[in-house]
Amino acid sequence: MTKIRVEKEIGKNTLWIETGELAKQAAGSCLIGYGKTVVLCAATTGPSRPGTDFFPLTCDYRERVAAAGKFPGGFMKREGKPSLKEVLTSRLIDRPMRPLFPKGFTNEVQVLTMVLAADKTTDPDILAMNGAAMSVMISPLVFNGPLASVRIARIDGKYVAFPEFEKMDQSDLDLIVSGNMESVLMMEGFAREMPEDQMYEAVMKAHEYIKAICELQLEMLDKVKPVKPEFTPAPLDHIYNQLKEKYYDEFWQAKRTEGKLARYNACVAVKTKAKSEMFPDSPVVPPLLGPIDEPVVDAEETPVVVSNYTEDQFEQAWYELEERVVRDQILSGTRPDGRGMKDIRDIECRVNVLPCVHGSAVFQRGETQALITVVLGTGRDEQKVDGLFDEYAKKFMLDYNFPSFSVGECKPYRGPGRREYGHGALAERSVKPILPDPEDFPYTVRIISDILESNGSSSMATVCGATLGLMAAGVPIVNPVAGISVGLVKETDKWVLLTDIMGDEDHFGDMDFKIAGTQNGITGIQLDLKIDGISPEIIQATIRQSREARISILRKMLSAIPRPADDIAAEAPRLIKIQIDPEKIGLLIGPGGKTIRSIQELTGASIDVDNDGTVFVASYDEKSAMQCLSEINKLTASVEIGKIYEGQITSIKTYGAFIEILPGRDGLCHISDLAADYVENINSICKVGDKITVKVVSIDDQNRIKLSHKAVLREV
Repeated sequence: MTKIRVEKEIGKNTLWIETGELAKQAAGSCLIGYGKTVVLCAATTGPSRPGTDFFPLTCDYRERVAAAGKFPGGFMKREGKPSLKEVLTSRLIDRPMRPLFPKGFTNEVQVLTMVLAADKTTDPDILAMNGAAMSVMISPLVFNGPLASVRIARIDGKYVAFPEFEKMDQSDLDLIVSGNMESVLMMEGFAREMPEDQMYEAVMKAHEYIKAICELQLEMLDKVKPVKPEFTPAPLDHIYNQLKEKYYDEFWQAKRTEGKLARYNACVAVKTKAKSEMFPDSPVVPPLLGPIDEPVVDAEETPVVVSNYTEDQFEQAWYELEERVVRDQILSGTRPDGRGMKDIRDIECRVNVLPCVHGSAVFQRGETQALITVVLGTGRDEQKVDGLFDEYAKKFMLDYNFPSFSVGECKPYRGPGRREYGHGALAERSVKPILPDPEDFPYTVRIISDILESNGSSSMATVCGATLGLMAAGVPIVNPVAGISVGLVKETDKWVLLTDIMGDEDHFGDMDFKIAGTQNGITGIQLDLKIDGISPEIIQATIRQSREARISILRKMLSAIPRPADDIAAEAPRLIKIQIDPEKIGLLIGPGGKTIRSIQELTGASIDVDNDGTVFVASYDEKSAMQCLSEINKLTASVEIGKIYEGQITSIKTYGAFIEILPGRDGLCHISDLAADYVENINSICKVGDKITVKVVSIDDQNRIKLSHKAVLREV
């Protein structure tokens, strides 16, 4: 196969795609580039494993820092486990691709993307998303492409596609949108309280660029002309119709049972009854809480044994029945728990629920419960982040944990996975815009969200709980932020939006659209679909409906704690920031760090000094912090004319005394200014080592200081 290249001007540079030269043994591969950034993308596939009832798609994104001419930081000089950025980008690749594979397709599919060159201007994540879709499109895999992605920023009021990395600090929007020629499939974005109409405008602007990239992908597809086999899912009509006819009504009633676990057990009872009739020797499905009654079989009715179907086919058909029941309930205007389409489940907010920590809260919405812990730290607690771009420090971290007991399951707990990283990052970036400026509140802030119960949208519960925890900790946030998830059930031209979706509505619905924000606008947005796109009409309606819910939730939150606490917790470190003359940094540190260490040992406080002369003093004891601050001021303060100092006599001459008023700074007090009356012999009134209070009278052009004790006596 010869090399094929297509290219198109998108934004300020040319987006190009090549195939046919590298990674030719993959099912499909391509190079994609923008500016001097180049990403290799390859797709491979394998046969389905026996018993697989899901689509095993694996998407991986890898950054080799050598692509930016760098060595890995730390002791190991080889890349190890994926970084947070790599995990989050892998999720961004997976989410819009998954719904475009045909239903029932269970072959193994792996998409691997590697950054080969990085110019530190273009973020490679968007290139990897486009290249991954392209590699699958030109492979033999059945895939409903095209699928394109773009990042949109708003700098100086103008929307910019493929924005330069260093200019993102100037942008009030960081929005990634994926879609095809007709509709939008995925969104993830963060903003600084952007009004809803402007966010919608940004999404529509992104879709214009998506269409242009799709045209480029279709041009490549037309040149490659891959052979695509037909895929026909295994027929389940007979067993599905049999189950639907016999158990639809009974299962409908089970799905209306109040409470997640009770509803689960009621559904298990119906399923067990059906399965025991078709497969008498199959094991009973255990309930989550306590025993359930054995399925009742009419004594006069002979169990129906469907010998020409397997239990795997039964499971697939039963899943379709469950999906049909849930969707029919919603489309008929009845949600599984009886709520209206815009109703939010009961909300409970509590703060200061834990001792010792610096802030804590519990946010409960229905059967979803988030326990929030807030810890305040110093500059030494910042997280250093390295990668293709320059290393930077994070002063705000939000970690999300999802233990298996939160959904009543018994599973090994092996630490965070992709889901935990993704939900944590979404909540973190949604909350970050409302944090105070580090200049005003220089603390490092860490939030931990432990999900103790889950039945839908725990990430948005984390956003709400995090706001409560921050206010309880005394963090002076700009505005409270809340989040809500809106679902969708769509069949042909009929569609229904669901505010505050719970687990079944998420699982069997078509959309999970999370939106977080303040009363002023949106701070975070994330869209995941199970269908091949939604229209602008649905997007606009969802954004509008989510705002109504968000304002309602904010009112509930503010009734628990109307404003941030007046002061940080007593257990939190006292952090004081001062500015000194950069030329005096050496004086503060001393030879080999001797001076700064002695101050820390004397006071028990810790000191951090930046190159611009910013000094942070931290201590868990306010008294020691103030003592440390006093010692620093003595060392670094500048002499001020008219100010009174207590000094020490260091040298005596016939014409006066030299007095040290600050470390390393002394001035001359003439004999005529040493006392109120005439002094004949200077040694008769003072000696070296005496303490004396003097006033700075003047500083000449040679930086010589003139002092007067007489002036102090006059003011007494």
